[in-house]
Amino acid sequence: MLRCPPMPETVLVCVAWPYANTPLHAGQMAGAYLPADIFARYHRMKGNRVLMVSGSDAHGTPITVRAEAEGTTPEAVYQKNHQSFVDTFERFGVSFDLFTSTATANHAEVAQGIFQKLLAAGYIYPATQTLLFDPKVGRFLPDRYVEGICPKCGYDGARGDQCDNCGSTLDALELLSPRSRLSDATPEPRPSEHFFLKLSAFNERLTEWVAPQDHWRAAVRNFTLGLLREGLHDRAITRDLEWGIPVPVEGFEGKRLYVWFEAVIGYLSASIEWSKTHGQPEAWRDFWLDPSARTYYFQGKDNVPFHTTIWPAMLMGSATPDETLALPYDVPANQYVTMSGAKASSSRNWAVWMPDYLDRHESDPLRYMLSAVMPETSDSDFTWSEYVRRNNDELVATWGNLVHRVLTFTRRNFDAQVPPQPASLSESSQRLLDRIDGAFEDEGKHIEAVNLRAALQVAMSVAQDANRYLDERAPWTAIKTDRDHAAESLWTVINVISGIATLMQPFMPFTSPRAWALAGNTGDLQAVGWQRSVIAGGTALPEPLPLFQKFDDSVAAEEEARLGH
Repeated sequence: MLRCPPMPETVLVCVAWPYANTPLHAGQMAGAYLPADIFARYHRMKGNRVLMVSGSDAHGTPITVRAEAEGTTPEAVYQKNHQSFVDTFERFGVSFDLFTSTATANHAEVAQGIFQKLLAAGYIYPATQTLLFDPKVGRFLPDRYVEGICPKCGYDGARGDQCDNCGSTLDALELLSPRSRLSDATPEPRPSEHFFLKLSAFNERLTEWVAPQDHWRAAVRNFTLGLLREGLHDRAITRDLEWGIPVPVEGFEGKRLYVWFEAVIGYLSASIEWSKTHGQPEAWRDFWLDPSARTYYFQGKDNVPFHTTIWPAMLMGSATPDETLALPYDVPANQYVTMSGAKASSSRNWAVWMPDYLDRHESDPLRYMLSAVMPETSDSDFTWSEYVRRNNDELVATWGNLVHRVLTFTRRNFDAQVPPQPASLSESSQRLLDRIDGAFEDEGKHIEAVNLRAALQVAMSVAQDANRYLDERAPWTAIKTDRDHAAESLWTVINVISGIATLMQPFMPFTSPRAWALAGNTGDLQAVGWQRSVIAGGTALPEPLPLFQKFDDSVAAEEEARLGH
Protein backbone atom coordinates (compact mmCIF):
# COMPACT_ATOMS: atom_id res chain seq x y z
CA MET A 1 0.00 0.00 0.00
CA LEU A 2 1.43 3.35 -1.07
CA ARG A 3 1.64 6.05 1.57
CA CYS A 4 0.38 9.48 0.65
CA PRO A 5 3.01 12.18 1.28
CA PRO A 6 2.14 14.43 4.22
CA MET A 7 0.24 17.59 3.38
CA PRO A 8 2.50 20.64 3.27
CA GLU A 9 2.29 22.83 6.36
CA THR A 10 1.90 26.60 6.31
CA VAL A 11 4.62 28.23 8.39
CA LEU A 12 4.98 31.96 9.03
CA VAL A 13 8.43 32.93 10.30
CA CYS A 14 8.37 36.39 11.91
CA VAL A 15 11.76 37.81 12.84
CA ALA A 16 12.63 40.75 15.11
CA TRP A 17 12.73 44.15 13.41
CA PRO A 18 16.16 45.70 14.06
CA TYR A 19 16.40 49.38 14.89
CA ALA A 20 18.06 51.02 11.88
CA ASN A 21 20.53 53.00 13.98
CA THR A 22 23.69 50.83 13.83
CA PRO A 23 24.98 47.92 11.72
CA LEU A 24 24.10 44.41 12.85
CA HIS A 25 26.40 42.47 15.14
CA ALA A 26 26.94 38.76 15.74
CA GLY A 27 24.89 38.74 18.95
CA GLN A 28 21.81 39.87 17.03
CA MET A 29 22.44 37.18 14.44
CA ALA A 30 22.52 34.45 17.09
CA GLY A 31 19.56 35.96 18.91
CA ALA A 32 17.04 36.01 16.07
CA TYR A 33 18.16 36.04 12.43
CA LEU A 34 20.30 32.91 12.17
CA PRO A 35 17.87 30.64 14.09
CA ALA A 36 14.98 31.94 11.97
CA ASP A 37 16.92 31.25 8.78
CA ILE A 38 17.88 27.70 9.83
CA PHE A 39 14.24 27.02 10.74
CA ALA A 40 12.87 28.48 7.47
CA ARG A 41 15.40 26.68 5.26
CA TYR A 42 14.55 23.35 6.86
CA HIS A 43 10.81 23.82 6.38
CA ARG A 44 11.29 24.82 2.75
CA MET A 45 13.34 21.66 2.18
CA LYS A 46 10.52 19.67 3.81
CA GLY A 47 8.20 21.05 1.15
CA ASN A 48 6.24 23.25 3.52
CA ARG A 49 4.86 26.62 2.51
CA VAL A 50 7.04 29.18 4.27
CA LEU A 51 6.89 32.95 4.52
CA MET A 52 9.77 34.61 6.39
CA VAL A 53 9.42 38.35 6.95
CA SER A 54 11.00 41.21 8.83
CA GLY A 55 12.24 44.71 8.18
CA SER A 56 14.06 47.72 9.49
CA ASP A 57 12.45 49.53 12.39
CA ALA A 58 12.73 53.02 10.94
CA HIS A 59 10.82 54.97 13.57
CA GLY A 60 12.38 54.04 16.89
CA THR A 61 13.86 56.75 19.05
CA PRO A 62 17.30 55.09 18.68
CA ILE A 63 17.20 56.43 15.10
CA THR A 64 16.43 59.99 16.22
CA VAL A 65 19.06 59.74 18.96
CA ARG A 66 21.62 58.63 16.37
CA ALA A 67 20.55 61.35 13.91
CA GLU A 68 21.02 64.08 16.51
CA ALA A 69 24.40 62.67 17.50
CA GLU A 70 25.53 62.64 13.85
CA GLY A 71 23.96 65.96 12.91
CA THR A 72 21.80 64.42 10.22
CA THR A 73 18.16 63.38 9.71
CA PRO A 74 16.36 60.24 10.96
CA GLU A 75 15.58 59.44 7.30
CA ALA A 76 19.29 59.46 6.39
CA VAL A 77 20.21 57.28 9.38
CA TYR A 78 17.46 54.77 8.59
CA GLN A 79 18.30 54.56 4.88
CA LYS A 80 22.01 54.00 5.50
CA ASN A 81 21.49 51.24 8.02
CA HIS A 82 18.63 49.62 6.11
CA GLN A 83 20.91 49.15 3.12
CA SER A 84 23.57 47.76 5.46
CA PHE A 85 21.04 45.25 6.84
CA VAL A 86 20.03 44.09 3.35
CA ASP A 87 23.67 43.63 2.35
CA THR A 88 24.52 41.79 5.59
CA PHE A 89 21.61 39.39 5.30
CA GLU A 90 22.47 38.59 1.69
CA ARG A 91 26.14 37.95 2.44
CA PHE A 92 25.38 35.95 5.60
CA GLY A 93 22.77 33.85 3.82
CA VAL A 94 19.66 34.92 5.77
CA SER A 95 16.90 34.01 3.32
CA PHE A 96 14.05 36.44 3.90
CA ASP A 97 11.09 36.22 1.57
CA LEU A 98 10.70 39.92 2.31
CA PHE A 99 12.84 42.29 4.34
CA THR A 100 11.09 45.64 4.24
CA SER A 101 10.79 48.58 6.66
CA THR A 102 8.28 50.44 8.79
CA ALA A 103 8.79 53.49 6.53
CA THR A 104 6.54 52.16 3.73
CA ALA A 105 3.11 53.55 2.90
CA ASN A 106 1.77 50.00 3.15
CA HIS A 107 2.97 49.65 6.75
CA ALA A 108 1.49 53.01 7.73
CA GLU A 109 -1.86 52.00 6.25
CA VAL A 110 -1.94 48.63 8.03
CA ALA A 111 -0.75 50.09 11.34
CA GLN A 112 -3.34 52.86 11.25
CA GLY A 113 -5.97 50.25 10.35
CA ILE A 114 -5.17 48.16 13.45
CA PHE A 115 -5.26 51.35 15.55
CA GLN A 116 -8.71 52.23 14.23
CA LYS A 117 -10.05 48.70 14.84
CA LEU A 118 -8.85 48.79 18.44
CA LEU A 119 -10.24 52.30 18.88
CA ALA A 120 -13.65 51.26 17.50
CA ALA A 121 -13.70 48.22 19.81
CA GLY A 122 -13.04 50.37 22.85
CA TYR A 123 -9.54 49.02 23.51
CA ILE A 124 -7.87 52.36 22.76
CA TYR A 125 -8.90 55.50 24.65
CA PRO A 126 -7.57 59.07 25.06
CA ALA A 127 -6.25 60.25 28.41
CA THR A 128 -3.97 62.87 29.81
CA GLN A 129 -0.54 61.47 30.52
CA THR A 130 2.20 62.89 32.67
CA LEU A 131 5.42 62.85 30.67
CA LEU A 132 8.93 64.00 31.29
CA PHE A 133 9.79 67.37 29.75
CA ASP A 134 13.30 68.70 29.23
CA PRO A 135 13.21 72.37 30.29
CA LYS A 136 16.59 73.08 28.70
CA VAL A 137 15.60 72.05 25.16
CA GLY A 138 11.88 72.73 25.56
CA ARG A 139 10.43 69.37 24.44
CA PHE A 140 8.84 66.22 25.75
CA LEU A 141 11.24 63.33 26.01
CA PRO A 142 10.50 59.96 24.36
CA ASP A 143 11.27 57.06 26.67
CA ARG A 144 14.67 56.35 25.14
CA TYR A 145 15.71 59.94 25.71
CA VAL A 146 15.49 59.31 29.46
CA GLU A 147 17.92 57.24 31.50
CA GLY A 148 18.07 56.48 35.18
CA ILE A 149 18.10 53.81 37.85
CA CYS A 150 15.81 50.81 37.38
CA PRO A 151 13.31 50.69 40.28
CA LYS A 152 13.17 46.90 40.12
CA CYS A 153 16.83 45.85 40.04
CA GLY A 154 18.78 49.03 40.79
CA TYR A 155 20.65 49.06 37.47
CA ASP A 156 21.93 52.57 36.66
CA GLY A 157 21.50 52.95 32.91
CA ALA A 158 17.94 51.71 32.45
CA ARG A 159 15.99 53.40 29.68
CA GLY A 160 12.56 54.94 30.05
CA ASP A 161 10.89 52.01 28.32
CA GLN A 162 12.91 49.01 29.45
CA CYS A 163 15.73 47.81 31.68
CA ASP A 164 18.23 45.76 29.71
CA ASN A 165 19.65 44.35 32.93
CA CYS A 166 16.53 42.63 34.31
CA GLY A 167 14.30 42.75 31.21
CA SER A 168 11.48 44.64 32.92
CA THR A 169 9.29 46.95 30.85
CA LEU A 170 9.16 50.39 32.45
CA ASP A 171 7.48 53.74 32.35
CA ALA A 172 9.93 56.66 32.25
CA LEU A 173 8.30 58.14 35.34
CA GLU A 174 9.31 55.03 37.30
CA LEU A 175 13.03 55.67 36.84
CA LEU A 176 14.96 56.83 39.86
CA SER A 177 17.25 59.84 39.37
CA PRO A 178 16.13 60.37 35.74
CA ARG A 179 18.26 62.44 33.37
CA SER A 180 17.73 63.71 29.83
CA ARG A 181 19.94 62.30 27.13
CA LEU A 182 19.60 65.57 25.23
CA SER A 183 20.95 67.91 27.89
CA ASP A 184 21.67 65.84 31.01
CA ALA A 185 19.06 68.01 32.76
CA THR A 186 16.65 66.57 35.30
CA PRO A 187 13.33 66.26 33.42
CA GLU A 188 10.11 67.78 34.74
CA PRO A 189 6.75 65.93 34.75
CA ARG A 190 4.18 67.75 32.57
CA PRO A 191 0.72 66.76 31.18
CA SER A 192 0.10 65.73 27.55
CA GLU A 193 -2.93 64.04 25.98
CA HIS A 194 -2.32 60.65 24.37
CA PHE A 195 -4.03 57.41 23.38
CA PHE A 196 -3.70 54.33 25.59
CA LEU A 197 -4.01 50.62 24.80
CA LYS A 198 -6.27 48.94 27.35
CA LEU A 199 -3.94 46.04 28.12
CA SER A 200 -5.60 45.47 31.48
CA ALA A 201 -8.68 44.19 29.66
CA PHE A 202 -6.71 41.24 28.25
CA ASN A 203 -5.01 39.91 31.37
CA GLU A 204 -7.40 36.99 31.91
CA ARG A 205 -7.66 36.03 28.23
CA LEU A 206 -3.89 36.11 27.83
CA THR A 207 -3.38 33.97 30.94
CA GLU A 208 -5.82 31.36 29.61
CA TRP A 209 -3.94 31.38 26.30
CA VAL A 210 -0.38 31.26 27.67
CA ALA A 211 -0.85 28.72 30.49
CA PRO A 212 -1.26 25.62 28.24
CA GLN A 213 1.64 26.53 25.88
CA ASP A 214 3.82 23.65 27.05
CA HIS A 215 5.85 23.69 23.82
CA TRP A 216 7.16 27.20 24.61
CA ARG A 217 10.59 27.55 26.12
CA ALA A 218 10.33 27.49 29.90
CA ALA A 219 11.99 30.89 30.26
CA VAL A 220 9.55 32.51 27.82
CA ARG A 221 6.42 30.94 29.30
CA ASN A 222 7.39 31.49 32.94
CA PHE A 223 8.44 35.09 32.36
CA THR A 224 5.16 35.80 30.56
CA LEU A 225 3.04 34.17 33.25
CA GLY A 226 4.94 36.22 35.82
CA LEU A 227 4.00 39.42 34.01
CA LEU A 228 0.38 38.33 33.87
CA ARG A 229 0.30 37.44 37.57
CA GLU A 230 1.52 40.96 38.33
CA GLY A 231 -1.22 42.30 36.06
CA LEU A 232 -0.84 44.22 32.81
CA HIS A 233 -1.25 47.97 32.88
CA ASP A 234 -2.67 50.17 30.15
CA ARG A 235 0.11 51.73 28.08
CA ALA A 236 0.33 54.88 26.00
CA ILE A 237 0.66 54.14 22.30
CA THR A 238 1.25 57.66 21.00
CA ARG A 239 4.12 60.05 21.54
CA ASP A 240 5.02 63.72 21.08
CA LEU A 241 7.26 63.15 18.06
CA GLU A 242 7.68 64.35 14.49
CA TRP A 243 9.28 61.14 13.17
CA GLY A 244 6.90 58.22 12.73
CA ILE A 245 3.40 57.24 11.62
CA PRO A 246 0.76 59.94 12.17
CA VAL A 247 -2.08 59.24 14.60
CA PRO A 248 -5.20 58.86 12.39
CA VAL A 249 -7.42 61.02 14.63
CA GLU A 250 -8.28 64.68 14.16
CA GLY A 251 -6.64 66.91 16.74
CA PHE A 252 -3.58 64.70 17.18
CA GLU A 253 -1.68 65.90 14.12
CA GLY A 254 1.49 66.67 16.11
CA LYS A 255 1.74 63.17 17.57
CA ARG A 256 2.86 59.81 16.21
CA LEU A 257 2.09 56.16 16.90
CA TYR A 258 4.56 54.90 19.46
CA VAL A 259 7.14 52.60 17.92
CA TRP A 260 6.49 49.58 20.14
CA PHE A 261 2.85 49.66 19.06
CA GLU A 262 3.33 50.04 15.31
CA ALA A 263 6.51 47.98 14.85
CA VAL A 264 4.91 44.67 15.93
CA ILE A 265 2.21 45.29 13.33
CA GLY A 266 5.06 45.02 10.82
CA TYR A 267 4.75 41.22 10.70
CA LEU A 268 1.24 41.63 9.31
CA SER A 269 2.04 44.57 7.04
CA ALA A 270 5.10 42.78 5.64
CA SER A 271 2.98 39.70 4.86
CA ILE A 272 0.49 41.91 3.03
CA GLU A 273 3.29 43.70 1.16
CA TRP A 274 4.79 40.35 0.12
CA SER A 275 1.41 39.26 -1.21
CA LYS A 276 0.97 42.44 -3.24
CA THR A 277 4.47 42.35 -4.72
CA HIS A 278 3.97 38.73 -5.78
CA GLY A 279 0.73 39.45 -7.59
CA GLN A 280 -1.37 37.51 -5.06
CA PRO A 281 -2.92 40.23 -2.91
CA GLU A 282 -4.88 37.75 -0.76
CA ALA A 283 -2.07 35.21 -0.22
CA TRP A 284 -1.20 36.66 3.21
CA ARG A 285 -4.52 35.34 4.49
CA ASP A 286 -3.25 31.76 4.27
CA PHE A 287 -0.65 32.58 6.92
CA TRP A 288 -2.80 34.76 9.18
CA LEU A 289 -6.36 33.40 8.94
CA ASP A 290 -5.95 29.65 8.40
CA PRO A 291 -6.27 27.94 11.82
CA SER A 292 -3.83 25.21 10.73
CA ALA A 293 -1.04 27.71 9.95
CA ARG A 294 1.70 28.09 12.55
CA THR A 295 3.33 31.41 13.35
CA TYR A 296 6.78 31.57 14.94
CA TYR A 297 8.33 34.76 16.34
CA PHE A 298 12.14 34.70 16.57
CA GLN A 299 13.34 37.24 19.12
CA GLY A 300 15.93 38.06 21.71
CA LYS A 301 14.81 37.71 25.32
CA ASP A 302 14.42 41.49 25.72
CA ASN A 303 11.54 41.41 23.24
CA VAL A 304 9.51 38.67 24.92
CA PRO A 305 6.84 40.93 26.55
CA PHE A 306 5.99 42.58 23.25
CA HIS A 307 5.37 39.24 21.54
CA THR A 308 3.70 37.21 24.30
CA THR A 309 1.44 39.88 25.84
CA ILE A 310 1.20 43.17 23.92
CA TRP A 311 1.00 41.91 20.31
CA PRO A 312 -1.35 39.03 21.20
CA ALA A 313 -3.60 41.54 23.03
CA MET A 314 -3.63 43.73 19.92
CA LEU A 315 -4.53 40.71 17.78
CA MET A 316 -7.34 39.72 20.15
CA GLY A 317 -8.68 43.25 20.38
CA SER A 318 -8.64 43.98 16.65
CA ALA A 319 -10.52 40.78 15.74
CA THR A 320 -13.82 41.18 13.91
CA PRO A 321 -16.59 38.63 13.21
CA ASP A 322 -15.15 38.24 9.71
CA GLU A 323 -11.44 38.28 10.51
CA THR A 324 -9.52 36.84 13.45
CA LEU A 325 -5.75 37.01 13.02
CA ALA A 326 -3.63 34.12 14.29
CA LEU A 327 -1.98 34.32 17.68
CA PRO A 328 1.69 33.27 17.92
CA TYR A 329 2.19 29.51 17.93
CA ASP A 330 5.64 29.86 19.43
CA VAL A 331 8.02 32.62 20.52
CA PRO A 332 11.39 30.80 20.62
CA ALA A 333 13.27 33.73 22.13
CA ASN A 334 17.00 33.29 22.67
CA GLN A 335 19.09 34.55 25.55
CA TYR A 336 22.16 36.75 24.91
CA VAL A 337 25.49 35.92 23.30
CA THR A 338 28.18 37.82 25.15
CA MET A 339 31.43 38.76 23.44
CA SER A 340 34.53 37.57 25.29
CA GLY A 341 32.67 37.66 28.58
CA ALA A 342 30.93 41.04 28.20
CA LYS A 343 27.57 42.05 26.79
CA ALA A 344 27.70 43.51 23.28
CA SER A 345 27.75 47.31 23.42
CA SER A 346 27.53 49.77 20.54
CA SER A 347 28.76 52.68 22.63
CA ARG A 348 31.89 50.77 23.69
CA ASN A 349 32.27 49.21 20.22
CA TRP A 350 32.25 45.85 21.99
CA ALA A 351 30.77 43.69 19.25
CA VAL A 352 31.60 41.56 16.25
CA TRP A 353 30.10 43.86 13.64
CA MET A 354 28.72 41.83 10.75
CA PRO A 355 29.81 44.07 7.82
CA ASP A 356 33.33 44.11 9.24
CA TYR A 357 33.37 40.34 9.74
CA LEU A 358 32.02 39.63 6.25
CA ASP A 359 34.67 41.82 4.65
CA ARG A 360 37.38 39.55 6.09
CA HIS A 361 35.91 36.08 6.57
CA GLU A 362 33.52 33.54 5.04
CA SER A 363 29.95 33.30 6.35
CA ASP A 364 29.62 29.59 7.14
CA PRO A 365 32.30 29.31 9.87
CA LEU A 366 30.50 32.03 11.86
CA ARG A 367 27.09 30.51 11.15
CA TYR A 368 28.46 27.22 12.47
CA MET A 369 30.02 28.77 15.55
CA LEU A 370 26.91 30.75 16.49
CA SER A 371 24.73 27.67 15.92
CA ALA A 372 26.98 25.58 18.13
CA VAL A 373 26.76 28.09 21.02
CA MET A 374 23.24 29.32 20.30
CA PRO A 375 21.84 30.73 23.59
CA GLU A 376 18.60 28.77 23.62
CA THR A 377 18.27 28.25 27.38
CA SER A 378 20.96 30.49 28.88
CA ASP A 379 23.45 33.15 27.86
CA SER A 380 26.48 31.85 25.98
CA ASP A 381 29.83 33.42 25.19
CA PHE A 382 31.55 34.03 21.87
CA THR A 383 35.35 34.13 21.85
CA TRP A 384 37.62 34.28 18.85
CA SER A 385 39.79 31.51 20.25
CA GLU A 386 36.75 29.19 20.35
CA TYR A 387 35.79 30.33 16.84
CA VAL A 388 39.24 29.33 15.57
CA ARG A 389 39.16 26.04 17.50
CA ARG A 390 35.76 25.02 16.16
CA ASN A 391 36.72 25.99 12.63
CA ASN A 392 39.97 24.02 12.73
CA ASP A 393 38.92 21.00 14.83
CA GLU A 394 35.34 20.54 13.66
CA LEU A 395 34.79 22.14 10.25
CA VAL A 396 38.26 21.51 8.80
CA ALA A 397 39.35 18.32 10.58
CA THR A 398 36.02 16.50 10.97
CA TRP A 399 33.69 17.55 8.14
CA GLY A 400 35.93 19.18 5.54
CA ASN A 401 38.65 16.53 5.83
CA LEU A 402 36.10 13.74 5.47
CA VAL A 403 34.94 15.17 2.16
CA HIS A 404 38.39 15.99 0.82
CA ARG A 405 40.24 12.80 1.67
CA VAL A 406 37.47 10.48 0.45
CA LEU A 407 36.87 12.24 -2.86
CA THR A 408 40.55 12.84 -3.58
CA PHE A 409 41.35 9.16 -2.97
CA THR A 410 38.33 7.98 -4.98
CA ARG A 411 39.14 10.14 -8.00
CA ARG A 412 42.72 8.93 -8.02
CA ASN A 413 41.89 5.23 -7.76
CA PHE A 414 38.54 4.90 -9.58
CA ASP A 415 38.95 7.05 -12.71
CA ALA A 416 37.29 10.13 -11.14
CA GLN A 417 34.05 8.18 -10.69
CA VAL A 418 32.00 6.84 -7.81
CA PRO A 419 32.82 3.12 -7.36
CA PRO A 420 30.06 0.65 -8.28
CA GLN A 421 27.42 -0.07 -5.65
CA PRO A 422 28.14 -3.48 -4.03
CA ALA A 423 25.65 -6.29 -4.57
CA SER A 424 25.50 -6.60 -0.79
CA LEU A 425 26.82 -4.47 2.06
CA SER A 426 28.78 -5.41 5.12
CA GLU A 427 27.14 -4.88 8.49
CA SER A 428 29.26 -1.79 9.24
CA SER A 429 28.43 -0.19 5.87
CA GLN A 430 24.71 -0.82 6.26
CA ARG A 431 24.81 0.51 9.82
CA LEU A 432 26.39 3.78 8.66
CA LEU A 433 23.82 4.21 5.86
CA ASP A 434 21.01 3.54 8.32
CA ARG A 435 22.60 6.11 10.60
CA ILE A 436 22.57 8.86 7.97
CA ASP A 437 19.02 8.06 6.85
CA GLY A 438 17.74 8.08 10.43
CA ALA A 439 19.51 11.39 11.09
CA PHE A 440 17.01 13.23 8.88
CA GLU A 441 14.17 12.44 11.25
CA ASP A 442 16.31 13.05 14.34
CA GLU A 443 17.59 16.43 13.18
CA GLY A 444 14.20 17.42 11.82
CA LYS A 445 12.51 16.85 15.18
CA HIS A 446 15.07 19.10 16.86
CA ILE A 447 14.67 21.88 14.28
CA GLU A 448 10.87 21.75 14.47
CA ALA A 449 11.16 22.16 18.25
CA VAL A 450 13.69 24.98 17.63
CA ASN A 451 16.43 23.07 19.46
CA LEU A 452 19.04 24.06 16.91
CA ARG A 453 22.20 23.27 18.86
CA ALA A 454 21.03 19.66 19.22
CA ALA A 455 20.04 19.56 15.54
CA LEU A 456 23.52 20.64 14.42
CA GLN A 457 25.07 18.03 16.68
CA VAL A 458 23.12 15.29 14.87
CA ALA A 459 24.78 16.19 11.57
CA MET A 460 28.25 16.52 13.09
CA SER A 461 27.95 13.20 14.93
CA VAL A 462 27.25 11.44 11.62
CA ALA A 463 30.42 13.00 10.19
CA GLN A 464 32.30 11.69 13.23
CA ASP A 465 30.81 8.22 12.70
CA ALA A 466 31.84 8.30 9.03
CA ASN A 467 35.42 9.16 10.00
CA ARG A 468 35.50 6.26 12.48
CA TYR A 469 34.11 3.93 9.81
CA LEU A 470 36.89 4.98 7.43
CA ASP A 471 39.56 4.52 10.08
CA GLU A 472 38.31 1.00 10.78
CA ARG A 473 38.00 -0.07 7.12
CA ALA A 474 41.10 1.83 5.89
CA PRO A 475 40.32 1.78 2.14
CA TRP A 476 43.74 3.32 1.38
CA THR A 477 45.28 0.11 2.71
CA ALA A 478 42.61 -2.27 1.39
CA ILE A 479 42.97 -0.93 -2.16
CA LYS A 480 46.29 -2.81 -2.41
CA THR A 481 44.84 -6.24 -1.66
CA ASP A 482 41.02 -6.08 -1.85
CA ARG A 483 39.75 -3.54 -4.35
CA ASP A 484 36.11 -4.51 -3.79
CA HIS A 485 36.45 -3.88 -0.06
CA ALA A 486 37.84 -0.40 -0.74
CA ALA A 487 35.14 0.28 -3.34
CA GLU A 488 32.39 -0.60 -0.87
CA SER A 489 33.86 1.72 1.76
CA LEU A 490 34.16 4.63 -0.65
CA TRP A 491 30.73 4.17 -2.23
CA THR A 492 29.20 4.07 1.24
CA VAL A 493 30.96 7.19 2.54
CA ILE A 494 30.30 9.19 -0.63
CA ASN A 495 26.60 8.49 -0.14
CA VAL A 496 26.90 9.48 3.51
CA ILE A 497 28.67 12.72 2.50
CA SER A 498 25.73 13.45 0.18
CA GLY A 499 23.39 13.05 3.15
CA ILE A 500 25.50 15.08 5.58
CA ALA A 501 25.65 17.96 3.08
CA THR A 502 21.84 18.00 3.06
CA LEU A 503 21.70 17.90 6.87
CA MET A 504 24.15 20.81 7.00
CA GLN A 505 22.33 22.93 4.42
CA PRO A 506 20.08 24.88 6.85
CA PHE A 507 23.14 25.74 8.96
CA MET A 508 25.79 26.32 6.29
CA PRO A 509 24.12 27.21 2.97
CA PHE A 510 27.34 28.27 1.20
CA THR A 511 29.62 25.26 1.75
CA SER A 512 26.94 22.55 1.88
CA PRO A 513 25.97 22.82 -1.82
CA ARG A 514 29.68 22.62 -2.67
CA ALA A 515 30.10 19.43 -0.61
CA TRP A 516 26.93 18.03 -2.18
CA ALA A 517 28.23 18.74 -5.70
CA LEU A 518 31.66 17.30 -4.88
CA ALA A 519 29.90 14.02 -4.03
CA GLY A 520 28.56 13.89 -7.58
CA ASN A 521 25.15 15.56 -7.23
CA THR A 522 23.79 18.11 -9.67
CA GLY A 523 21.03 20.68 -9.32
CA ASP A 524 19.84 22.79 -6.39
CA LEU A 525 20.48 21.28 -2.94
CA GLN A 526 17.91 23.53 -1.24
CA ALA A 527 15.24 22.19 -3.63
CA VAL A 528 16.14 18.48 -3.38
CA GLY A 529 14.08 17.93 -0.26
CA TRP A 530 14.79 16.71 3.26
CA GLN A 531 16.26 13.37 2.23
CA ARG A 532 19.54 11.79 1.16
CA SER A 533 20.30 11.96 -2.52
CA VAL A 534 21.60 8.51 -3.54
CA ILE A 535 24.79 8.58 -5.61
CA ALA A 536 24.96 5.82 -8.22
CA GLY A 537 28.15 3.98 -9.14
CA GLY A 538 29.85 5.49 -12.17
CA THR A 539 28.82 9.06 -11.30
CA ALA A 540 31.54 11.52 -12.35
CA LEU A 541 33.33 13.28 -9.51
CA PRO A 542 34.62 16.84 -9.94
CA GLU A 543 38.03 17.97 -8.76
CA PRO A 544 37.70 18.36 -4.97
CA LEU A 545 38.58 21.68 -3.39
CA PRO A 546 38.79 22.32 0.36
CA LEU A 547 35.51 23.42 1.94
CA PHE A 548 37.09 25.42 4.77
CA GLN A 549 40.30 27.33 5.43
CA LYS A 550 42.37 26.43 8.47
CA PHE A 551 43.17 29.42 10.68
CA ASP A 552 46.45 30.18 12.38
CA ASP A 553 46.11 30.76 16.11
CA SER A 554 47.22 34.36 15.56
CA VAL A 555 43.82 35.07 13.96
CA ALA A 556 42.14 34.84 17.36
CA ALA A 557 44.53 37.34 18.93
CA GLU A 558 44.19 39.74 16.02
CA GLU A 559 40.40 39.64 16.10
CA GLU A 560 40.23 39.87 19.89
CA ALA A 561 42.31 43.06 19.71
CA ARG A 562 39.63 44.69 17.54
CA LEU A 563 37.01 44.53 20.29
CA GLY A 564 36.50 47.90 21.93
CA HIS A 565 38.54 49.80 19.32
